[in-house]
Formats: sequence, structure tokens, C-alpha cells
Amino acid sequence: MFPPGPDDLNDADVRHLPGWLPGGQADVLHQVLQAEISWETHRIRMFGNWVDSPRLSCWIGDPQARYRYSGAEFVPHPWPPRLSALRDRLQAEGLGRFNSVLLNRYRGGGDYMGWHSDDEPELGPAPLIASLSLGAARRFLLRRRDDTTRKAEFLLGHGDLLLMGGTTQRHYQHALPKMARVQDERINLTFRWITPRT
Repeated sequence: MFPPGPDDLNDADVRHLPGWLPGGQADVLHQVLQAEISWETHRIRMFGNWVDSPRLSCWIGDPQARYRYSGAEFVPHPWPPRLSALRDRLQAEGLGRFNSVLLNRYRGGGDYMGWHSDDEPELGPAPLIASLSLGAARRFLLRRRDDTTRKAEFLLGHGDLLLMGGTTQRHYQHALPKMARVQDERINLTFRWITPRT
């Protein structure tokens, strides 16, 4: 689907587009999202217990794009104009078809995302995820599910786009680890297509 990524990412379709959203546009979008999004602390099920996610989040999408993960179901908020326009640009550039976006707000280096795969049934067998980063640069890790010692790393900066498609979720997990020295915020937008459950 995409040009080859790092040599150690066999069975993955991953593409990193640094600066996909130009600096000035990225600055404005970051500020608008900080101020205007209805940020929430999602409750997720982890090791049999309900816990607060170590980040703020907001689920946005078409009305039918309900999403279940970590034992919870999320009903989408309506599309704000800026995010609807961003989705239109992704689709116009042939980077995928999307009916939803999960926003995560990392308030500093102590906020993080643990190891997981985006492999929920409503994402389909070969989901395409378009991930846009705003704000502080953070490490993004991938590791094989059948051999967790095999890893790859990207440093995702302000305005960078990362695309994951094909069998990536089937063969890999990904994570955003803590970075103690990072003080600034990062907002991540992961556009995806949700197939409604029947």
C-alpha cells in the first residue's frame, strides 16, 4: 500500500510524512483543538479493572461511527468544521476513507499510550489509520506481536502524518511511551473507518 518503511517492519505498511501539515496551519489547529474540543478522561478496562486513561481524549465522527475498545463504547461527537476539512484533505489526497477520528491529548511527557493494536472488529481485517501529530515531538514505537524484541521507532513531530495500513495491526503493536523531559503538550488525531456493528 505504502512505500517500504524501515527494514525491520516486515508484514507492515507504514509511511511517515514529516511536516504533512505546514507549521502555521499546524500551530492554528493545535491551539483551536486545545480550546474548543470537549476533552474527556475516558474510562477503560485494564487487567480486569476500570481505570482512567493516562491522557485526555475525544471521539468524533459520523453518527453511526460508534467505537468499542478497552471494554467501553464511545458515541461520536459531531465533526467540527476544521476536522471535517482535514478529513476532506486526507481523502482528496488518496490517503484513505474515514468516518471518524480519535483525538488524544498528552498534557506532558508523563501522559502516554501503552502497547496495543487497533484491531477491534469494527475496524475490519486490514484497517487504515492516519495519525496526525501536533505539538511536542514524541517517540512512537512498533513491535511485532510474535516477537516483542523486534521493534521500530519513529519520532513524530509537529505536523507529521503517520499512515498504518494493510496487515500492520495484525502483526504489530504500537505505543507512545512516557518521556520525562517533555514538558509541552501533544495532540494526536487518528482518523479511521468504523464499520457499524449489525
